[in-house]
Amino acid sequence: MEVRDLEPKVVWNHFEDLNLVPRPSKKEERVIAFAKAFGENLNLETYVDPAGNVIIKKPASKGMENRKTVILQSHLDMVHQKNADTDFDFNSQGIQSYIDNDWVTAKGTTLGADNGMGVAAIMSLLSSDNIEHPAIEALFTIDEETGMTGAFELEKGILEGKVLLNLDTEDDDEFSIGCAGGIDTNSEYKYELANTSSQDHAFQISVKGLKGGHSGMDIHLERGNANKIMNRLLDEISSYNLRIAEIDGGSLRNAIPRESFATIVVDSDPTEKLNQTVSHIKEEFAIADPDLQITIGSAELPSTSMNRDDSMKVIQSIRAVQNGVYRMSMAIEGLVETSSSLARVIVKEGTYSTQSLQRSSVESSKMDIAHTVGASFSMIGAVVEHTGSYPGWAPNPKSEILEIMVPLYKELYKEDPRVQACHAGLECGILNERYPGLDMISFGPTIRNPHSPDEKVHIASVDKFWSFLLEVLKRIPENN
Repeated sequence: MEVRDLEPKVVWNHFEDLNLVPRPSKKEERVIAFAKAFGENLNLETYVDPAGNVIIKKPASKGMENRKTVILQSHLDMVHQKNADTDFDFNSQGIQSYIDNDWVTAKGTTLGADNGMGVAAIMSLLSSDNIEHPAIEALFTIDEETGMTGAFELEKGILEGKVLLNLDTEDDDEFSIGCAGGIDTNSEYKYELANTSSQDHAFQISVKGLKGGHSGMDIHLERGNANKIMNRLLDEISSYNLRIAEIDGGSLRNAIPRESFATIVVDSDPTEKLNQTVSHIKEEFAIADPDLQITIGSAELPSTSMNRDDSMKVIQSIRAVQNGVYRMSMAIEGLVETSSSLARVIVKEGTYSTQSLQRSSVESSKMDIAHTVGASFSMIGAVVEHTGSYPGWAPNPKSEILEIMVPLYKELYKEDPRVQACHAGLECGILNERYPGLDMISFGPTIRNPHSPDEKVHIASVDKFWSFLLEVLKRIPENN
């Protein structure tokens, strides 16, 4: 069976059509054109705002004209990440999805279910001619994954709906009514290259096989951070007169780093010492990351490297930096309030740079952790910059749409949904600033390991999500 043969076929076929279009964050020109053509071909009112967001409006079906207009919102961009040994060009190839037992996943790359399943569901509603629904304003935002630019720059005055359904949550029994805000902390340190000696030895170290995942939704799972693990290895052999020639660790700012690669220069062979440390690390991560692979091998001696002092500055700054859960919420049991993820570490050609992402549902705590992380790098003389700050979404437990959806879910599935805030960054808080007073909720199918090549979506949950969405639309209240 092919993915297109799965039920509901309309949703899966739109998802597969979408996945044929390259759509990395910051490079959404092709998917914007795809969404615009989709709306125009249906003869629906279609508009692309100056930021690149696509808005498609569809009138209510017969008998639903007096109901409140609903904004259905998902983001067009996806995280482009692949395994190091996967030969794939995101700029020219469509995602190669396939069925793996009860799940749909992709061959060595991210799947794009985040947020492609939400986009596909909205497309299915727009293209239907037999679904009962109120007036719909489909809002397809851009650049959610690397800065939420689309939400920040959404043109005012083009939406009339007062109910917003964000289709970007990753458990089919969960309703999100709040989310964390975020901020990026980036650092840069310039160093002078020093010549190596013919008496030196060079080695390559690689850290691979970690699960990675979403640095918000998965941060509490205590998975290994490749940048921190690599740095621990380097610190263990710093007494070997270690000098760093190159580090390339992590990939995307909002993904837990899965891989790191380093070339180092030392006075003598550190393999035995490293192997002892490797054993300890693998034992520590045996449950959270059982497929962790650490390899050590000799390398061609580079002509230059960092000097000893700068190498130690790098190692100590990464040792000191906060990574992982910083504080749990005292208001909502089990919710991560504040966290940080060291996403990227690069040492190359005279520049040491880092990228990290801090998240919190409390604004003051968000800024506290951002400055805490920044201090680890500013203390070595690095230039630290805080960018891309976005607000969280404060929960409203008395939301009208929530009071409709909770009993409906219980009626259909004979159990209570989980109503909670999430530690991911959703666009709802930003959208509420652009359009104050929106009644918002987020839900979606079950997705696992987003932002990693292990991303997958549960097949049965897509059918459940789609059916539930249709029932929700039938019960949208009348305009007051």
